[in-house]
Amino acid sequence: MAAFTAADVKALREKTGAGMMDAKKALEGANGDVEAAVDALRAKGLATAQKKSSRTAAEGLVGLAVEGTTGVAVEVNSETDFVAKNDKFQDFVRKTTQVALNDDITDVEALKTADYPDGGTVGEKLTDNVATIGENQQVRRMKTVSVNNGVVVPYMHNAVAPDLGKIGVLVALESEGDQDKLAELGKKLGMHIAAAFPQALTADGLDADTIERERKIAQEKAAESGKPDNVQEKMVDGAIAKFAKENALLSQVYVIDNKTPIAQVVEGAGKDIGAKVELVDYVRFQLGEGIEKEESDFAAEVAAAAAG
Repeated sequence: MAAFTAADVKALREKTGAGMMDAKKALEGANGDVEAAVDALRAKGLATAQKKSSRTAAEGLVGLAVEGTTGVAVEVNSETDFVAKNDKFQDFVRKTTQVALNDDITDVEALKTADYPDGGTVGEKLTDNVATIGENQQVRRMKTVSVNNGVVVPYMHNAVAPDLGKIGVLVALESEGDQDKLAELGKKLGMHIAAAFPQALTADGLDADTIERERKIAQEKAAESGKPDNVQEKMVDGAIAKFAKENALLSQVYVIDNKTPIAQVVEGAGKDIGAKVELVDYVRFQLGEGIEKEESDFAAEVAAAAAG
C-alpha cells in the first residue's frame, strides 16, 4: 500500500509546481516523506525552492508596536479567520503586543505571565478568551528590536486594523540623520522585506541546517551533470553562494528598482539623510509561518461516513 495519499500528491504539486506523475514518483521514492520529495524534485530541476510561509494556513493576527527606539512584533494564532476578525480577539492582540513593548519583554513565556491591562495576566486573559470565543488560541512568538540612535519603523502588509495584519515587519535603522527621512527609508525597506522574505540579515546568519540541505541538493544536481569532480565542486559552491545572496537581506536585490543590493540602498540613503545609516536588525512575521494546517478531504469524509 502506498505510504501517501492523493492529497499528498496534490500538496506536493502545490508546493513545487511539479507535474502529477513527477510528484507521484517523487513521493514513491521518498516513501511518502513530502519534504524529501521536494528535495528530490528540486535536485532534478523539477521544482524551485519553496517558501514555507506562503504555503501555510494558520489563522490569527500579527501585532506591531513601536515606541521611541524600540519595537516589538507578536503573533497570536486562532483556528479560523472568523475569530481573527473578532473585535475581542483583535483587542487582545493589540494589548498583548503593547504589554510586550511596555514591559520590555523578550520571550513568549514571560509575556504570558505579564500583567494584562484589564486585570490578571496575559495567559489568564488568553484562557478566558478561549472559553468565551470557543476556539483554541495561542501566543505563538514575539521578537523585539531596538537601536541606540535612529528609528524602528513598522510596516504591516495586508492590515486588517492599525498595526494588526497578516505580515508584520519591523526595520531597525541606526543613524543620527533626519528622523523623518529615516522613517521613509524604513517603510520602503519594510515593503521589500515583506515581499522578498529574507531569512537572515547577512549570509553568516543563515540557518546552518538550511545551508546543508541546499548543499546536498546542489551536489545531486552537479553529480547528474556528469562533469569532472573539480567542476562539480565549483557548481556546488556557486549554488550555495547564489542561495545566500538571494536569502540574506543586505545582499538581496531591492524589489523597488530590481537592481540595487539592499546594502547599497542603505548606504546611498545616508547622503540624503545627512548621516551614515546602518540596517542593524529586522523582524518579519508572516501569519502561520512554519505551521502546516491540517486540511480535511470533505468528499472522503462523506464517503467514509456513508460506508460506515
